Parts: sequence; structure tokens; C-alpha cells
Amino acid sequence: MASFERASPALKEILLRIYNAEKPIEVDHHLYEFGSVEYHIKSSVSEPQVTYLSISTPFLSQGVFLSYGLSPFTLKMVRQISTDVLHIVEPANDGYQLTLRLDFSKLPHNKESLKIITEVSSVQAVILSSQLKEILQNVNSWDSSQGMYKPIKLIYHPKEPFYVIRQPQKIVAVFPMRFKDNSDVIIATSFFQELTDVVSLKKWAKVPPCNWSPIPPLELRGEPFEDLSTNGGFVSFDISSHHVEGKRLDKTVWSLLNFYAYVKHHVKCTRGFIQRRMRRRLDNLVEVLEKSRVEDGQIKKGQGWKKMRKMVGSKSKMIKRRWGELGKKIKRIRFRIKIHGFARFRRRWLTMSSFSSSTGYTKLQTNGNNN
Repeated sequence: MASFERASPALKEILLRIYNAEKPIEVDHHLYEFGSVEYHIKSSVSEPQVTYLSISTPFLSQGVFLSYGLSPFTLKMVRQISTDVLHIVEPANDGYQLTLRLDFSKLPHNKESLKIITEVSSVQAVILSSQLKEILQNVNSWDSSQGMYKPIKLIYHPKEPFYVIRQPQKIVAVFPMRFKDNSDVIIATSFFQELTDVVSLKKWAKVPPCNWSPIPPLELRGEPFEDLSTNGGFVSFDISSHHVEGKRLDKTVWSLLNFYAYVKHHVKCTRGFIQRRMRRRLDNLVEVLEKSRVEDGQIKKGQGWKKMRKMVGSKSKMIKRRWGELGKKIKRIRFRIKIHGFARFRRRWLTMSSFSSSTGYTKLQTNGNNN
């Protein structure tokens, strides 16, 4: 899921189509989404009120969570979506981490049904966020005898890992930032610096402290080089127990998981804003030039925008041609390098003195017949 929506739009559409169908329909559909996520939706005419949903999704971290399946905490979070409609099938279908049995006959016939189906469609976000919740809920479980914990590498968006590092009484989340265009790096760097300055104000004292650095923090020493090679620096957030209490835990987890998406959205909007402002400035400049030409009587009324752009384009081409010819003439001139004080040195040491000889010389003429 590379967007801010928790629910999968495609999965939600399929489930609503099955639920709102006037007649029972046969559905056996495989759905693939961004990030190696796969859904299998199956509905039979013989059992029209029951739909089976299987999901396969990569874990946030392979080294922390159980290798044989989902943790009990994750299964508990999935059951809380709807205890009446949703039931977990054990064991899950082959190739999937989780299989759900959805009983649409127990859905209320009002707007609540749309809400429950939307929450069922967000099961992949529930699975991944529950894994991060398990880490953040143990903020105060610091054992000084264990020393510094090794950074935990988490992957929510493909090729965009971030790290969670345990420290005394807090957890630090570090995001290596990468961008394709140099213009995006400039916009993002300005945004990170402004974010750091704003968070340091007293008005935002309750939000997680934010830091930005062009070099990786010391806690990431020893991590793979390809994960630390960035052009946008490193953004870190300090998560304390205050930020994971009650409903704040879900907001904190979702904000961390979607930080990359939020930064990309901000950069994209800023770049679009700059481009609109540049086009507007160009339009204003062309409008001023058009008015000046109209006042001088050099163009007729009604010729409009197209002719004005053609005129501006022809003028720019003429200026470029003239400057090009002037540049070629300048290149053909052999300039001497001027060195301060060199003229005096040349007059004194490099000037050859003129001389005259008292002895005259007579030019000898040779004859071809002489031996």
C-alpha cells in the first residue's frame, strides 16, 4: 500500500459487488497489489452468504517475528475488526499467511455494513501495523545489562526500508531518504530542515522530536552499505511512552509506516506549485509585452496569444543568433593574457636593444658561371 488509505480499493470493490449482488455469483479471483501483496477471494453459489478471503503479505521484518506464521497479537487485532462477520480459518490456505471466513448474512442492513467491509479491506494494513505496535508497546522494557540493541530493519514499501532502534526509555525510528531527481532532493532537504525547526518549538512539545542529518547516525554502524547510501540524508523520530498510550499508538504507527509516502506527496505537490507559479509569471510577462506592442501600434488587435508567443519566440531566436555570431568573433580574436607588472618586466629584461654597426656590408652577387 503506497497511499494513505488503509483499505485496499480493489478488494473493497470486489467485496461490495459480492455483497450487493441480487443473485448469488461465483467468484474465484486473485488480486495482486503493490508490495508483493496477494489476495484470493472465493465465493460459491452453493453458499452465497459466505466468502473466503486469503491474504499473502511480506512481513515488516523477517528476523523479529515468528517464522511459522502470524503472532497471537496480530491475530487478536484481526479478530477485532468484526467478531460477528469475520472468522479466522486455521490452518490458512497453502501459500497464504491468513484465511478469513466472511459471513455477509450477519452484516447490518445500513451504513454500518459499508464501514465493516471497508475495515475488512484494510486487513493487510492491520497485519503490518500490528507488528510495529508490538515493538512500540515495549518502549520501557529496557534492560541495561543487554547493552545497545541491534537496529531492526523494517520494510513497508519495497526498496524503502527504515530502522527501529531501542534506547533507554525511548525508541528511535530512522528513515534513509532517497530521491531520483536533484530537484526533489532540494525540495525534500528544505522540508526536513523546516520540519526540524518547527518541532523544536514549544507549541509542538508533545510530538515526537525530529532530527535530520546528511550522514547516517552512529546506531546504524555496521548496516549494509546499499541501505545507507542516500542523497536525501536521514530523518529520525524519538518515540517515547507518551506517544504510544491509548489511541495515540495507532496514529503513531500509521504515521511512521506512511512517512515515505507523505514526503513524496509533499515533494510532488511542491514541484507542481513551483511549475504553476513559473507558468503564471510567463503569462504575465507575455501579457505585458503584448500590451506594450499594442500601445506602439505595431500589432493589430485580435491577433491574440498565438501571434504574441510567435513574436516572443522569433525575438529570442534572433537574440540567440546575434549573440552566437558575436561569440564566434570573440573566439577568433587572440587575446593576450594580462599579468599585473609584466609590462615593466618585459621592457626591462625582454626588450632587445637596437644597435648600429660602424662597419658597412656589401651584398655579394653570385654569378652562375663562376666555379
